[in-house]
Amino acid sequence: MKKQILSFTLVLFSLLSFAQTTYEKVMKEKIAKIEKVQTAEEYQTLANDFQRIADKEKGKWQPNYYVAFSYIQKGRVLMRENKVQGLDEIADQAQKYVDEAQNVEKNSEIMLLQKMIYSLKMMVNPMERYMTFGTKATEQLAMAEKTDPNNPRILLIKAEDIYFTPEQYGGSKEKGMELFKQALDKFNSYQPKTDLDPNWGKSEAEYFVNQAPK
Repeated sequence: MKKQILSFTLVLFSLLSFAQTTYEKVMKEKIAKIEKVQTAEEYQTLANDFQRIADKEKGKWQPNYYVAFSYIQKGRVLMRENKVQGLDEIADQAQKYVDEAQNVEKNSEIMLLQKMIYSLKMMVNPMERYMTFGTKATEQLAMAEKTDPNNPRILLIKAEDIYFTPEQYGGSKEKGMELFKQALDKFNSYQPKTDLDPNWGKSEAEYFVNQAPK
């Protein structure tokens, strides 16, 4: 009887280990694509892929995080193309998965996504929405920074905000560039807690730093 119980336990442990290994393998494959895709359609495909994983892995925050992040990146692509009509819908899709991720864990990475969602909503009509979504975005960024001041992505997004904001509204290309440099310094020493935790943004910081006058 003891041998049967032991055999059953070993088989169960092997199955669980295999399932976990498969999950991590698939997640790593999808995460590797995050900074390689460029179009809104590619980000939508990535969001769909992560969504299928999230549907199976209810107790993990990372799959939902990456669904939300993929939607946000899709929105940012459309924003750069001046296609702001669909940003509310995209932001609402991202919000669903940020909420799911926060039900599992609360950390600076998820807080930063919340900030980015508010920014997307603001960009639908900046003049009318700044006092609502712009203020919420600023507050959320401050919360993320307070939670983890060493997170380089927080400094990266702050650098973006300052760099692309017109000077008459408090922006500054020079100050933004300094923050990009500080973000890159943090990226160079930063280590994510696990292979599945967020690790994006360094290439963007490098891009801007390389644009600086020598």
